[in-house]
Amino acid sequence: MSKNFNSPNLIQPLNIANVISAGMRLYRSHLKKYFLIALKACVWSLVPIYGWVKFYALSALISRLSFSELVNQPESVSSGQRFVNSRLWEFFVNMILMVAIGLCIGLVFGLIGGLLIGILAVLLGGLQDITNIIIYSSIVLVFVIITFTGTLLWIGIRFYLVDVSLAIENDVNGSSTINRSWELTKGNVGRIFLISLTASLITIPIQFIIRFIIKLILTTLLKEDDPIFSLLLLELTFVSGALILPFVQTVKAVVYYDLRSRHEGLGLQLRNHDI
Repeated sequence: MSKNFNSPNLIQPLNIANVISAGMRLYRSHLKKYFLIALKACVWSLVPIYGWVKFYALSALISRLSFSELVNQPESVSSGQRFVNSRLWEFFVNMILMVAIGLCIGLVFGLIGGLLIGILAVLLGGLQDITNIIIYSSIVLVFVIITFTGTLLWIGIRFYLVDVSLAIENDVNGSSTINRSWELTKGNVGRIFLISLTASLITIPIQFIIRFIIKLILTTLLKEDDPIFSLLLLELTFVSGALILPFVQTVKAVVYYDLRSRHEGLGLQLRNHDI
């Protein structure tokens, strides 16, 4: 390959622009290969439970293949797929744990919100002014929503690499990969948030434009109530999703690579490699 990742920026801690740039270069260099994996993942997502696990594992496979390029140990798709397929149970366990953690956080904040509303009701019980009641209730509601959203974002960033670690490392499983991600992301929450935000700002407009163009083309060819219209729209939506997913996962791979370099000196082994 002609893309050169041999630069001080991949040996030293990467800044946000470097991470996005490296992810984009990986994405462009292996677009066909990663797109086909992502398309397969999107199709699997239609199948409940097992298909969702396959989607999770295939998405992580893209990060595994990207990481193998970064460490100058390119791996074939078939080899990488054999590895992630051997861990489908672990991906399932991890997916269940992630859902359980999210539900627990929601429950805790629901209880806190209910408690605050109860206290507020007692404190405002003597108030006759409906305006003040609405104002104070709104303040409590906004506080709970902001705190809940902030907590979810923070925890989501700490778990940002659970799928990547599970798809790459030999000594982790569906539960221990959570601790692994927690360890790697320590002290980097703000930076990872900005990287994710930047990647989203790049992909969201692209997705919107692709879907708008697709729908515009289909609308000129078919009527919206035509079953074929809905079928084609669904298929082309998968295509647009499959174009975006590899970029998200390659960025994850670069973040993972960078954090391992920081924590484990991985970059010291990578002074001479090309992709």
